[in-house]
Amino acid sequence: MSQLDIQYQPTCDISAIRGRAKMYAQIRQFFAERDVLEVETPILSQAGVTDVHLASVQAQRHIQGKKQTHYLQTSPEFAMKRLLASGVGSIYQICKVFRDDEHGRKHNSEFTMLEWYRPNMSLKELMFEVTDLLNVTLKQRFGEVRPTILSYKHAFMDRLDLNPLQASLKELKDCCNRVGLNLDLGDDRLGYIDLLFSHFVEPSLGFDTPVFLTDFPPELASLAKTKVDEDGELVAARFELYIEGLELANAYDELIDADVLRSRFEADNAEREKLGLHVMPIDEYLLAALPNMSECSGIALGVDRLLMVATEQMKLEKVITFPADIS
Repeated sequence: MSQLDIQYQPTCDISAIRGRAKMYAQIRQFFAERDVLEVETPILSQAGVTDVHLASVQAQRHIQGKKQTHYLQTSPEFAMKRLLASGVGSIYQICKVFRDDEHGRKHNSEFTMLEWYRPNMSLKELMFEVTDLLNVTLKQRFGEVRPTILSYKHAFMDRLDLNPLQASLKELKDCCNRVGLNLDLGDDRLGYIDLLFSHFVEPSLGFDTPVFLTDFPPELASLAKTKVDEDGELVAARFELYIEGLELANAYDELIDADVLRSRFEADNAEREKLGLHVMPIDEYLLAALPNMSECSGIALGVDRLLMVATEQMKLEKVITFPADIS
């Protein structure tokens, strides 16, 4: 390839670069007014996320002459929780995060995340704060936004007439066949739920108004607590934010029980081994910190996707300078 064939220009317009700078200033002003402290934590760690649906990018580095495998963060969550346990109070961070082999219209393996934690704030109160942030960052496009709240279960039932909390594996397979998703996922019940959600529920969310999707299946609790919903069914205490079919944010009523979290990490790694995936080192620093952490709500928001919504772009490459394939 000659130098003349190499694309050196950014994939986004200069207006998008200016828009990003403006949005960062808005975010920082927003949190400064609420006395939420901006922090910075390492992007490389000795431990990585165990979630079977996420792949960490590995890096080799030497510490005191010894070569070690470390991992680029998929989220700053673990390190930020160590700060919370140390008594730093409400905090936020704008940072780069990495997820291996995630590329496409809505994905890039390196992207920008806004993550913040509010000790002693409920998930409902956090929804109000997210709404306030949207009314700052998206005001130029939408004016005032007033999100609605919808449970994961009712979103499924409205669109597919199926309760994902109760549906058997056979019922999920039958539903997939009925709507034309003829994939054999074996006995992977969650896989079928995710398949139906991604094809028939998610694309319809947040067009009339932004939607907070709440009360996920308990198997999707990840680092969230579980609770019982109004129908007496066990659910994960978390919500996601959707605008125009695009997931922008994911929030938890944070799990602070180290023993329960360790068991989840170990279960993840057992599933990873079963699937032939890399078994991840468990973050012992995080587990040691959790007993000293107060009740807390936390949220991660994709800044690049927020920019997509703000600027009415359909592709992530239109709001970032150099995607992975030309960086």
